[in-house]
Amino acid sequence: MSWNPDVTVAAIVQHDGRFLVVEERIGGKLVLNQPAGHLEHGETLVEAAVRETREETAWRLHPEALVGVYQWLNPANQRSFLRFAFCGTVDDHRPDQPLDVGIQRALWLSHAELKARPARLRSPLVMRCVEDFLLGKRQPLETVAAIGLENATQVTAVVNL
Repeated sequence: MSWNPDVTVAAIVQHDGRFLVVEERIGGKLVLNQPAGHLEHGETLVEAAVRETREETAWRLHPEALVGVYQWLNPANQRSFLRFAFCGTVDDHRPDQPLDVGIQRALWLSHAELKARPARLRSPLVMRCVEDFLLGKRQPLETVAAIGLENATQVTAVVNL
């Protein structure tokens, strides 16, 4: 049996004790999520996180570290996800920019406000990523290096190219 998970990215951004989240409509229900989305063909994981944050919040993300990699099976539809969560800062807000389809608004919520709304979270990944961030979990961005033909011969594990 083959396994083809959806590869997604998420941005964990904290400012003044609040986290940047989006309110989005999924299946007719308003849910809360980090700025997040699918990796697109030809982009790196870091580029995807920057793009998704801009599209969903109108903020520009400056990624600083990888918080974690998360595997989740959605019990409602049996879809598998691999989520790469990055933390960083934002600037260059463009409030007049239209947000991605389905996104109602971007807002800043505290850890306590998120924790008080478990039924509104899009998935358990939302809270897990916030809590790992608060625990100080960080890996260098180089942990998710993109290896292409131009630099594959510099990787010691790759031979005979």
